Amino acid sequence: MRWAGQQLDAEAPGTLPGLGSIAGLVRSVTTPEFQGVTFHEVLARSALNSVPGTGLPFNWTINPYRGCTHACRYCFARPTHKYLELDEGADFDQQIVVKTNVADVLRRELARPSWRFEQVALGTNTDPYQRAEGRYRLLPGIIQALADSGTPLSILTKGTLLRRDLPLLQAAAEQVSVGIGVSLALGDEELRRRLEPGVPSVRGRLELIRAVREAGLPCGVMVAPVLPWLTDSAEQLDHLFAELAAAGATGVTTLVLHLRPGVKPWFMSWLAEERPDLVKRYEDLYSRGSNAAPSYLKAFEVKVRPLLEKHGFGRSSHRAGRDASISSRRSSPRPGTPVEAAGQGSLSGWGEPTSDRFRAPRRADPTPFDTSTTRRHPPRRQPAPVPPITPEPDQQTLF
Repeated sequence: MRWAGQQLDAEAPGTLPGLGSIAGLVRSVTTPEFQGVTFHEVLARSALNSVPGTGLPFNWTINPYRGCTHACRYCFARPTHKYLELDEGADFDQQIVVKTNVADVLRRELARPSWRFEQVALGTNTDPYQRAEGRYRLLPGIIQALADSGTPLSILTKGTLLRRDLPLLQAAAEQVSVGIGVSLALGDEELRRRLEPGVPSVRGRLELIRAVREAGLPCGVMVAPVLPWLTDSAEQLDHLFAELAAAGATGVTTLVLHLRPGVKPWFMSWLAEERPDLVKRYEDLYSRGSNAAPSYLKAFEVKVRPLLEKHGFGRSSHRAGRDASISSRRSSPRPGTPVEAAGQGSLSGWGEPTSDRFRAPRRADPTPFDTSTTRRHPPRRQPAPVPPITPEPDQQTLF
């Protein structure tokens, strides 16, 4: 399918609200394979996003896509579409921004003398392995650029398309620390189809975890969001943790549903259709803000800790590390605090780069080390050429 034949004259300002003002917008395309979805191809000015001081185990992220065809009704990233003057509902699912030159821009940024080779996380906003990645293939270039520069990386995804890049990730792990996390919160396939219609099946993601582990890489699992009175029973969690343990998951992080402004109406409209009996209970539970009531969070932690321990994901199951969950050392959680296995690296569901015991061997490398800081200084490469302002005339865009 030639996407080049699906042009919608997006270069003209005003094709969609807000999009005409985005610097670098090249064109918008549709294709029958993605019924109802429009892809807006842009030339990005930057690839690395700085997110310091968030309490997360990383300070830098890359988001090759904005919007996501997974269409999860609870997705916390939905409000980011408002910056494009698009809505947090159907537009977030169907109007997808694609940074087609992201790998080239990233190479240029990683070559700067100021870059300190800190971990870079992918999948922290919208999923990098959503279906469009099968066509655009942005991740191989990103992974290669990070590995070549000596920058550790992590990936958090629901997309089974990650299996395509396992050989590349194995090779990258010989150069830098690599962490992988798979998001899998719903063990009920029927509920998954209704709540996460564009997400790969539960079975498919369990097989992805197995494939990652068979490739010799660690794989944490993000059990998030846990949905009050829908997926939070001890029986449901016990069954899911058992499945994750059988698949070889190296760690688990659980997070109770967080309903930010902009997300809450979209989720609550789904709840009113699917489970009207729960609407009042949710309104009461989230009456104070985006987080569930502290009493619920405390009760959830009391319930989930023994289950994590039972299946090998608890505090006593792994060596404690510097990134151990704050809540694992508290008698009661802060609102929004994750409940996760203690330890660093992919012993948690974030998928951050691994601890040494999961580290793949490094290739022979003459690169010197700074013994005063023990930080690797990779050889400086020439900056990547600046991408052209418009695609080459003979560029073929194939599905």
